[in-house]
Amino acid sequence: MKKIQETPLSILAVDDNPTSLRLLEAMLERNNFDVRTAVNGLEAMAILDKFHDTIDIILLDRMMPEMDGIEVCNAMKADEKLRYIPIIMQTAATRPEEISEGIAAGVFYYLTKPLNVDMLLSIVEAAGKQIRRHKQLRREMARRKISFGLVQILKCTFNTLDEAEGLSIFLANYFDDPDRTLTGISELLVNAVEHGNLGISYEEKSDLVAEKKWQDEVSRRLVDPQYCDRLVTVIFERKEKACYIQITDEGNGFDWKQYMEVDPSRAMHNHGRGIAMANMLCFNKLIYNEKGNQVTGIIDTEEKKDKDDFWG
Repeated sequence: MKKIQETPLSILAVDDNPTSLRLLEAMLERNNFDVRTAVNGLEAMAILDKFHDTIDIILLDRMMPEMDGIEVCNAMKADEKLRYIPIIMQTAATRPEEISEGIAAGVFYYLTKPLNVDMLLSIVEAAGKQIRRHKQLRREMARRKISFGLVQILKCTFNTLDEAEGLSIFLANYFDDPDRTLTGISELLVNAVEHGNLGISYEEKSDLVAEKKWQDEVSRRLVDPQYCDRLVTVIFERKEKACYIQITDEGNGFDWKQYMEVDPSRAMHNHGRGIAMANMLCFNKLIYNEKGNQVTGIIDTEEKKDKDDFWG
């Protein structure tokens, strides 16, 4: 896909502690982020209402008077304009049930207090990568938008990450709500290449990302004779009451059960949310085969509803 010159990410930092907020603002600005600040949830929502088109990420304190972090999350997920903005919750509440509450409210990124600068930047970078990819895919999809409603079944194959992202734009248009399904399709196609055909485990990716060698390793494996001929096969099918997308890779499979939701023990990690996001935000059902090298995403067409089962 055509590369779009990256502008600095815009972050809304929300904390009722003035000292913590100034420190957070200084750390982010030193690393070339545009920063807005709010001292409580009500002020944050007012800023989001006015500047939602320009804010990329919200860095949100959990415990605040008037309107706490969870209440802000619930308000954002109920608003079509705000629901796709990544939320990073900074909190001293690290018990699994408290993290699970945040995940249920739409928080996919966590930071524990007191903040560590390296961890802060790592998590912000992960959230930034997510929102930049989502926005770029949406721009590409808007340019290519045509009617796909007459197609009943389609089969295609690919093997690179560029092909995965281009194909996700194409395939999203076959669904009644392309914007809803776009990110989910993209995450599943990318996962089929990286973790499926290229055989890179969660733990290996963690090490590679930490060493800033992730992209180099993906490029190396794409030309490695052990992996280079592997294909991902995608089948789209429209039936009377649902649309289906089935994605099959030629890898050895993985233990998919632990990734269908964000495990609180991995909530502080800077990757590993793609399947959970697809499952919780984008599809009515996400079904893996036992081996883990084939996944089927299902969107009901009879009701044409948003994923309000999760949001609501």
